[in-house]
Amino acid sequence: MPLKITFGAVSEAGRKDRNEDFFGLVTPDGELLASKGIVAAIADGVGSEAGGREAAEYSVLSVLSDYYDTPETWEIPHALGKLLASTNRWLLAQRASHREFSSMASTLSLLVLRGNRYTIAHVGDTRIYMLRSGELSRLTIDHVWEGTEGSHVLKRAMGLDLQLAVDYTEGELKKGDIFLLASDGVWETLGQNRLEELLAKHPDPEEASRVLVESAFDMGSEGNLTAQVLRIEDTAEGSLKDLLLEGADLPLPPLLSQRQSIDGYEVIDLLRRSEQTLLYQVRETSSGRMLVLKTLRQGADSHAKNALLMEEWLGKRILSKHFPQIISPEKRHFLYFLTTWHEGSTLGEMLDDGHHFTVTEIIHIGTKLARALGAIHRLDIIHRDIRPENVHLGKDGKLRVLDLGSAVNPALGNEAEPSSGSPNHMAPELFSGQAASIQSDLYALGVTLYQLLTRKCPYGEIGAGKLPSFADPIPPTRFRPDIPPWLENILLKSVSRDPDRRFEMPEEFLLAMERGENSRIPAPQKTPLASRNRLLAWKITAAISILVNFFLLYVDAIETLSFSSGSPW
Repeated sequence: MPLKITFGAVSEAGRKDRNEDFFGLVTPDGELLASKGIVAAIADGVGSEAGGREAAEYSVLSVLSDYYDTPETWEIPHALGKLLASTNRWLLAQRASHREFSSMASTLSLLVLRGNRYTIAHVGDTRIYMLRSGELSRLTIDHVWEGTEGSHVLKRAMGLDLQLAVDYTEGELKKGDIFLLASDGVWETLGQNRLEELLAKHPDPEEASRVLVESAFDMGSEGNLTAQVLRIEDTAEGSLKDLLLEGADLPLPPLLSQRQSIDGYEVIDLLRRSEQTLLYQVRETSSGRMLVLKTLRQGADSHAKNALLMEEWLGKRILSKHFPQIISPEKRHFLYFLTTWHEGSTLGEMLDDGHHFTVTEIIHIGTKLARALGAIHRLDIIHRDIRPENVHLGKDGKLRVLDLGSAVNPALGNEAEPSSGSPNHMAPELFSGQAASIQSDLYALGVTLYQLLTRKCPYGEIGAGKLPSFADPIPPTRFRPDIPPWLENILLKSVSRDPDRRFEMPEEFLLAMERGENSRIPAPQKTPLASRNRLLAWKITAAISILVNFFLLYVDAIETLSFSSGSPW
């Protein structure tokens, strides 16, 4: 069942000549409701200052209009943070370029409802409350300095400082919860007890918002009056991931052979078969275009089905030339998904065929692969399985990254899943249970390029199920003397055992590759034994200490013997 709310809002100037408050609400439906949720916002322009209303209006409208254009793979705080920083910079620019807007600023409180959770982003002294089981709780903190006679001055606001500090709060939604977004003209006059009483007495959001504004005015409020009330009628069961997995009810197709058809797609060839997945080349009968169909073997477990559905969802959101594009079928009676087909071979297949990769080819592949990783990292997607078998070089000269089956993304809630893929391409920290990251993808990129050049791995072959002890990586020039020093330094930096010593972002790696011998990446220093193998270092220290003690005991014994046998004079 999707998330469902009722709502109402009232905003009036009150006893002031101008209403500097502004509010808004967006309620999408369908998949956008599941992935992005409902957004409510309230803002209060800095009172009696030119541009206050404009600041409040722009702050609300910019977030409400742009939030749904942010990638669905971004988690809510990340998306809001990007938008608020951009809005803040625009307001500061207006203050700097227009004298009449020199004090243009506004508070802003945002409430995002998604699935069975709420998220709040807040700056200033507009407030968000929640009424649950008859008890009213304040969910925001006022960012003010208290002045004399009850006055206060904002210490945080949109358009006030270059460094915008935003409070974020998250919590669980329950059916019947009532949220109130109110400006200070309402909450300051009524007080929390009166707010709680009126919200409990008037459960209809439209009536409640009207009564709150009228009551504040009757009690002598001198400020603008805005109250926005939302009531949770139904919460969505589970997360976006749970909603996606409803497709797991589709049956798996049988093992297909050439010339068989499925939903209007004729099988041309079986491309790849693994323990659980099947990859077919198919022809769309209506258009004649070639596609790739990915599905699972009969008997595949629920985890594999979930991974297939999430791979399709992520693939639809990656609009990059460095990835095959997802094709949505007109009708689907089985569990599978389709991607574009491209002539060519994977880098793994090229290695198996004996291809000798030149330094020039590696530079080309490295820059393209870095751009591909940059495209998905900007979407908060970590691939987790970069290796030669998952990188395709087309006959059109374009490089494409395959297989998002192991990819993780915060929006899907699968970032805590155990790491998978080739042990040779897993970063050292993944073996100790740390989460995959941009640095672990860059490590796999470095190992892939190293492997293409040398047909070796920088730390030697790592068997499945084994816990390797990572020493210093073997310089690739040991196997390929023709590798220039600058490229060797880039590769060794990429595969550093310490994530902090690797490149920070794909763009940094890309810049180093493009600069070539001008990149000035220093050769890595050899790791001291004490850091490389602490246990062995302690063993050596203990052994030396024991030997020294034995030597001292021996010297002491010789001196004692000499003294006892010497002349008594």
